[in-house]
Amino acid sequence: MPSGRWAKWIILGVWIALLIPAFAFAGKLGDVEKNDMSAWLPKDAEATKVLDQAATFQPSDTMPAVVIYDRAGSVTPADLTKAKADAVAFKGVKDVEGAVQGPVPSKDGKALQTVVTIKLGSEGWAGATKAVDKMLDIAKGNSGGLGVHVTGMGGYAADSGKIFTQGNSLGLITAVVVIVILLFTYRSPLLWLLPLLTAGGALFGAEAVVYLLAKHAGLTVNAQSAFIITVLVFGAATDYALLLIARYREELRRHEDRHEAMAEALHRSGPAIVASAATVAISLMVLMLATLNSTKGLGPVCAIGILVGLLAMVTLMPALLVIFGRWIFWPKRPSYGSPEPTSDGLWTRVGARVAARPRLVWIGTAVVLAALSIGLVGMKADGIPQKDQFTKKTQAVVGEEIQAAHFPAGSGDPIYVVAKASAADQVKTTLQGVPGVVAVEQPILKNGDAFILATLKDAPNSKPAMDTVKKARTAVHGISGAEARLGGGTAITLDMENAAARDSKVIIPVVLVVVFLILALLLRAVVAPLLLMGTVVLSFGAALGVSVLMFEHVFKFGGMDASFPLMAFVFLVALGIDYNIFLVTRVREEAMLHGTRRGALAGLSATGGVITSAGLVLAGTFAALGSMPMVFAAELGFTVAFGVLLDTLIVRSVLVTALTLDVGRRMWWPSALSKPGAEPPAGEQDPELALAGK
Repeated sequence: MPSGRWAKWIILGVWIALLIPAFAFAGKLGDVEKNDMSAWLPKDAEATKVLDQAATFQPSDTMPAVVIYDRAGSVTPADLTKAKADAVAFKGVKDVEGAVQGPVPSKDGKALQTVVTIKLGSEGWAGATKAVDKMLDIAKGNSGGLGVHVTGMGGYAADSGKIFTQGNSLGLITAVVVIVILLFTYRSPLLWLLPLLTAGGALFGAEAVVYLLAKHAGLTVNAQSAFIITVLVFGAATDYALLLIARYREELRRHEDRHEAMAEALHRSGPAIVASAATVAISLMVLMLATLNSTKGLGPVCAIGILVGLLAMVTLMPALLVIFGRWIFWPKRPSYGSPEPTSDGLWTRVGARVAARPRLVWIGTAVVLAALSIGLVGMKADGIPQKDQFTKKTQAVVGEEIQAAHFPAGSGDPIYVVAKASAADQVKTTLQGVPGVVAVEQPILKNGDAFILATLKDAPNSKPAMDTVKKARTAVHGISGAEARLGGGTAITLDMENAAARDSKVIIPVVLVVVFLILALLLRAVVAPLLLMGTVVLSFGAALGVSVLMFEHVFKFGGMDASFPLMAFVFLVALGIDYNIFLVTRVREEAMLHGTRRGALAGLSATGGVITSAGLVLAGTFAALGSMPMVFAAELGFTVAFGVLLDTLIVRSVLVTALTLDVGRRMWWPSALSKPGAEPPAGEQDPELALAGK
């Protein structure tokens, strides 16, 4: 036991010994990130197969970067000469492969366009960032006022790479958020250090485990999962610390020896903490059923974060609390025999109001939550156009705007078809007849196959461009014997969206079943898990409905990623059920002593403050994602933060409490606690009288 007189020192020593190498391994996590196409694409998607086939004609894992030159009046012969010299210089840049195309003047004479192929390689987006920065340095040198931007897939990959390097600043922002909330919660200049240090150690430990598994066991980790694990570990691990500290503080008032107090606190709060972590971890592991590689890899990475956070909070955290003793709570040290302050606090008064008319309260709350879900009607999670994926205007976005003003919007990021060489001319003719395709290049023949590039009229990844890809695929698939497949940047985005839609349909029901089974095992009941599941799903619908309206009408975001609803669901349902577990396990414990009605109010009084603090911590850590200037991160951060607050302040405290009071002992059916006469007589008292202890 971590609370043992000698065991606490042994546990501290073991953690120190483990964290010393963990710091080194965690620092290497970026070395094993895979941000190439294969780390994101579905394995069986058409665009993935085309990437493999196209390797015969162009280097694999490459993407076009479009260098745009423009001048307010019109480009001069000197500008064209410079652009030609730049094109030669680009060939010497690391990770630039193949021929450099251009510069090509626009028809209006106001811009020039050069297309450069960048190989992602092992560094992924980080490599693209270095290559694009070097190209910009070359192009801006002695430009004489000529505007220069790098756009296209390569330009956007470079901008994304710069954003994802903000992982360290995200960790710092998250830590600051946790510190502020812990200071507010404990009003102690010292106590906040223990959960923060333990959560920080858990994060380093989790990142070290992820690094080792990625290095030696083939675990896929990319930039997205690397930044999400930061906020998840800080948020969830601190939640577990808050629950443990609250119960430990209770037991310090009942036990003179702090070692005995911690042993009892672990015994009482341990099952809820373990069940909570298991719910989140298993729900995240269900993401391995996804076909989208980025989603599939996210599951085990985040599950590792949760499990390491759990291990830290049930071993290292108790040891540290016992080592430091009661004085760590200064200036409000819980002395032996002192009264429990939650017995007449805010949540006791909330419980009294809910107890007066519980049925009216839960019906009214459910109606309000259902009304907030109306925003789901207008939800369109069909992707974010390339130019709208950032919350601020980056150089690639500016470059695309200039390109669209002077060239076909799809130039520089073509679609391509790989087919049998014998059908090359027919495929070319068919592509030329597809609405939305403005140019088709001469087929390249090699080893019996043909490679054909085509330019789209519309901007890459836009809805019109994806509609054109669908039409083009239907057209070329219909050519007998051609065995034609269509890929390219827009086709990749389309396949990712289709995979995300499929993943949502498969994974969401499985997560619901997993959560129900865990709750049923924990509570030894069927009715309570069903009701809790209903409240969490209703809370998720309300959070997502409000978020959709905010994204469209307040933040003016350009859309939602196809994988966003699934990500929001998994995090909100798995994390949201945490607070119900914290509450209802305490209610069941109290119900065995005092009856369900009194237990519901006693449970709310005892856990209300700590669950609210935990919700604020988790909401704050996810809100920190808003510091990253990416629409996906901002949307996920807002939705999870708002949903957690909604669940913490309304669903758990009002809706669940009212349902428990109204349903009574039938909550625990079919366990013995649901049988008539199983509860103590005090359980049948009027709730308001029970609050008064009568």
